[in-house]
Amino acid sequence: MPRKITIEPVTRVEGHGKVTIHMDEDNQVVQSRLHIVEFRGFERFVQGRPYWEAPVLVQRLCGICPVSHHLAAAKALDVIVGAGTGDGLTPTGEKMRRLMHYGQIFQSHALHFFHLASPDLLFGIEADPNIRNIIGVAMEHKDLAIQGVMMRKFGQEVIKATAGKKIHGTGAIPGGINKSLTKEERDSFLKGEDPLNTDKMIEWSLGALDFFKTYHKANQQLVDNFASFPSSHLSLVRKDGAMDLYHGVLRAIDSEGKKILHDVDYQNYTEYIGEEVKNWTYMKFPFLKEIGKKDGWYRVGPLARMNTVDFIPTPLAQKELEEFKAYTNGKPNGMSMHMHWARLIEILHSAEQMKDLLNDPDIMGKDLVTKGTKTNEGVGLLEAPRGTLFHHYKINDHDQIEMANLIVSTTNNNIPMNLAVESVAKQYLTGHAVISEGMMNAVEVAIRAYDPCLSCATHALGKMPLEISLLDKDDRLIDRKNS
Repeated sequence: MPRKITIEPVTRVEGHGKVTIHMDEDNQVVQSRLHIVEFRGFERFVQGRPYWEAPVLVQRLCGICPVSHHLAAAKALDVIVGAGTGDGLTPTGEKMRRLMHYGQIFQSHALHFFHLASPDLLFGIEADPNIRNIIGVAMEHKDLAIQGVMMRKFGQEVIKATAGKKIHGTGAIPGGINKSLTKEERDSFLKGEDPLNTDKMIEWSLGALDFFKTYHKANQQLVDNFASFPSSHLSLVRKDGAMDLYHGVLRAIDSEGKKILHDVDYQNYTEYIGEEVKNWTYMKFPFLKEIGKKDGWYRVGPLARMNTVDFIPTPLAQKELEEFKAYTNGKPNGMSMHMHWARLIEILHSAEQMKDLLNDPDIMGKDLVTKGTKTNEGVGLLEAPRGTLFHHYKINDHDQIEMANLIVSTTNNNIPMNLAVESVAKQYLTGHAVISEGMMNAVEVAIRAYDPCLSCATHALGKMPLEISLLDKDDRLIDRKNS
């Protein structure tokens, strides 16, 4: 008899989602879907508000990655106030924002790897869920748990010093920043009491990479084959092809490494990227217009960035990138579990970047804001922890926002996550009349590899289907309408 398996909620991710898996009479998986079951309409909420409020308003989307939304909105408004598209700020303004951003990347990646993903690696996918959690990690691997907490704390302190608060700060404003660092703040990060200093963060980042590579060596079949499939990849890159998580041009490559989006100006992203809406989820489905809805999907995030960039401009992370690329002989890497490896390389890169920025005297400068000729539209992009983040705003003659469109990282990964769910569901559930908790957790492990932020992804622009059902007092359907 056909049956439906529901995994709800998906655990150890930010936000609310569920998975439905349909199986036929022979216990074969015939359909699997990741559903986003909450809705937030920030594109509508901000309409009518003064444009300068956007960087503070939109970061309320999420408590995990508010800095990413804060900065992407500020970058869009830089264009509107005539301050350029990422390299037109004052040196202090740009470097303070970069420091804030790399603090966010560092703390978010640390949170995900040590708190959310490590229980599956340390205890196994099918381990007892009573131990397969962060409490279990703290009890059985105390040093690793403390390391994760302290790394996240360091990143959060950097955010506090640059944005004013650890969560929902106000540091980035249209055209620049509203504060710089004092010498005392700068020195506290460079020379702070062990372990809260940049040198220790670099040391621990290297240690985390060694941990993953040791795990990979012992579990190569699992890490390489789990939810592995070819795909296109998209990210920002610096104009010379280097990794730049704050600013750059849009590049996409196909599964063979051929460029399919040729380092284009992201102000024109609507010429290249479309969005499809489906009636079973609140997430949209982005695609490359030139290729089309069916095959134009792509991956974003740490794995995609390792595939798209030519090099990383910090020496230790560059060495790790060379090892990463050598593993696939320079071909694009389509292994979902290698997302963790890529994420740890970015943790190291972020630690190196923070040290470099903190040693730059501009970080304590006083020239904070620049402006130019005002316009009524701007786009801001950056590489958030989970991937490429788009913010697009239009304002009217009264300085009010009249249009906002957000394409968040998790939305960009919508189809890849669904394919990962399908792949693992078929691998672990096919042929089984009895489905264990461990089998269902395998599906969640595939989703967690992408570190999705489901709250951020629940935005609809345009014709999001709405169904209204009218029932009588006995719960009998009287009428149903679709918008």
